[in-house]
Amino acid sequence: MATSKKTANRLIVIGSILIAAALTIVAGTLYPAVKEEVRYRLPHSKESLTPIDPSFGIVIPKLGANARIVANVDPYDSRIYQAALAKGVAHARGTVFPGQPGSIFLFSHSSADFYRATQFNSVFYLINKLESGDEIDLYYQNEKYAYRVTDKKIVEASAVSYLSGRGNGKTLILMTCWPPGTSLKRLLVFAQISE
Repeated sequence: MATSKKTANRLIVIGSILIAAALTIVAGTLYPAVKEEVRYRLPHSKESLTPIDPSFGIVIPKLGANARIVANVDPYDSRIYQAALAKGVAHARGTVFPGQPGSIFLFSHSSADFYRATQFNSVFYLINKLESGDEIDLYYQNEKYAYRVTDKKIVEASAVSYLSGRGNGKTLILMTCWPPGTSLKRLLVFAQISE
């Protein structure tokens, strides 16, 4: 009888440890998305933010987002772009820079699951909240370039034609995985320079 009671107590302890570990993992993996949602819902200044990196940075006033941009990142090499995403938003190699005609392609949160997403920045978790007319500011070589959102769409992960950098206007394309924490599809936000 005493042996079965000891065994039952051990199983309860082991079960409690496993439940605590599972809850810790779930909380840890969901933390970036929950943090961004809470931060977005709390009152924050929509006034102009001082960019983290005026030599190449992005500020999205509506979202309170502010990050440096890592230039000329190979969007086809996971090892390279994941390292860049740990430092900031990635600028796709082969696309233009602010002030040049063509398309600037920026991407962030390009991870396969929530666990790996916690290792990288989460600046673009909330870009789905951007609407037509919202402002996105790029800073390049200490100069500000203001863009206005014109459209957004969800595309297949294989849709890479947006990475060409070609175009007649001055277009900004932001890309993140969709839904957040997966690599199923891509959310693209399009903006045009305000002149």
